[in-house]
Amino acid sequence: MNECDFNECRQTEIKTAEPLVFEHSASEIYIAIKTVKTHKSPYADRIPAELIKARGRTIRFEIHNLIHSLWNEEELPEQWKDLIVVPLYKKCVKTYTTYRSMSLLSTLYKI
Repeated sequence: MNECDFNECRQTEIKTAEPLVFEHSASEIYIAIKTVKTHKSPYADRIPAELIKARGRTIRFEIHNLIHSLWNEEELPEQWKDLIVVPLYKKCVKTYTTYRSMSLLSTLYKI
């Protein structure tokens, strides 16, 4: 077995690379807004997807700035961390075992 003294061993330099993360472009925000489903129940903030889609370029710019700042801070707003779970009963039989759940999320979080 080859043992070496600490001073004799070659020290290697360890470098860590920062993850390569690209910023979201305005076109990506536009695509995300365009693909959000409409006619869905809004979250507690009561902002429906139809309102965001109807506002056009102005709202896209504001959402892009919001997402950019959240991305840099690496922290979601507390309101986006919560969701509302609503039980939906199947086939009008209201027993404990015959329902499915639906989660209401913020539209901005979905984007």
